Amino acid sequence: MNRFSAGLLAVLLAACGGATQHRDPTLSDGPIATPSNAPTQDQARLFADANDAFAVDLWQQLRSSDGNLAVSPASISVALGMTWGGARGRTAEQMSQTMHFGEDARAYHAAAGSVLSTWNDPEREAYQLAVANRLFGEQSYTWQDDFLSLTRNGYGAPLESTDFRGAAEPARLHINSWVSDRTNDRIQDLIPLGALTSDTRMVLTNAVYFQADWASPFDANNTQPRAFHTGATTRRVPTMHQRSHFRYARADGVQLLEMPYAGGELNMLIALPETRDGLDALEADLDAGRLRSWGGALEDQLVSVSLPKFRVDPAEPLALRQTLINMGMRDAFDPDRADFSAMADPAANEGLPLFISAVFHKAFVAVDEEGTEAAAATAVVVAIETSAMVEPAEQVHFTADHPFLFFIRDANSGAVLFMGRVADPS
Repeated sequence: MNRFSAGLLAVLLAACGGATQHRDPTLSDGPIATPSNAPTQDQARLFADANDAFAVDLWQQLRSSDGNLAVSPASISVALGMTWGGARGRTAEQMSQTMHFGEDARAYHAAAGSVLSTWNDPEREAYQLAVANRLFGEQSYTWQDDFLSLTRNGYGAPLESTDFRGAAEPARLHINSWVSDRTNDRIQDLIPLGALTSDTRMVLTNAVYFQADWASPFDANNTQPRAFHTGATTRRVPTMHQRSHFRYARADGVQLLEMPYAGGELNMLIALPETRDGLDALEADLDAGRLRSWGGALEDQLVSVSLPKFRVDPAEPLALRQTLINMGMRDAFDPDRADFSAMADPAANEGLPLFISAVFHKAFVAVDEEGTEAAAATAVVVAIETSAMVEPAEQVHFTADHPFLFFIRDANSGAVLFMGRVADPS
């Protein structure tokens, strides 16, 4: 059994069995949309443009952190896209502006659902890409039918009745187990202890799992310890090597290498500064236009590639509440201003408005000679406020021996599924 088959089997077993605590047997993570709903070119561009613009905006907020870093803009966009479906008024406007969803909510949701249907294609054999969404809603609450229809039919997110009022901690453990099952155990403890309370009313959750072999794999016999330079420090790290034809470019002081995965529908774009200390400037200048222009500059060339094996596996999730506020999503987190009346009518429940109390995100990426495994999950916690909440030419050389950025992209839509920084592969 090859690595792809083993990973697929593990996820299928998790989806069919796995942790069974509190699981409703009538719920399943079925197809997000039928294959006939494959996106048009306009829909693919609408989703990708929104996703990628948000991706680079988010990176500008996070890049000051030290060390290796990985996020899945697609996971966050999907989770907050579902949440946006329950927002109204200025709350919806600010979410749309921050996430670049646009003014036509119906068009965006249709585009997102169609793109997700291609990512969950049950006929695919070349690689594995699975996206699962679910709403965990307080069992005593009455939710708006239109919101439940949108999230169920457009995003494949069924509503699971959950007891937050009387059993918030068991609910947290169950949601984390659901995330772990759907990411092949790569995303553990997404929601930290204490983040859910008796005031929690809904957790909107997205999980993404990806595993693919390179179209041109590395020979493990050619992997050798080589120098990798980080600031004044040099370490010898396992470095892969191959010489083959790839799409490559030099632009604005950056070497760009696109490495396709088997099947040709996804690829990894690596952006390597030409100077060892150039990562800060590269990150500072990164925007959606530059990212898009890189794709247009690539041309087929014979390339000698040296790339370190790496793994980004953070122990703790990113808490994105303040980050999203800084990006302009203010009212959604303010219990006095948030308007999620399209999610649940306060008058039909407790008379208290809903607001987002927290957004948690975690991403895992591992690269070796065979290919890439990546997983991510996002949880949007919605609550009421009654107590405090917790927050072909001549050969060129591409030698990644100093910090670089990477982007795992959908070749059809251009959407960035995962992006990250390798500051120290050791």
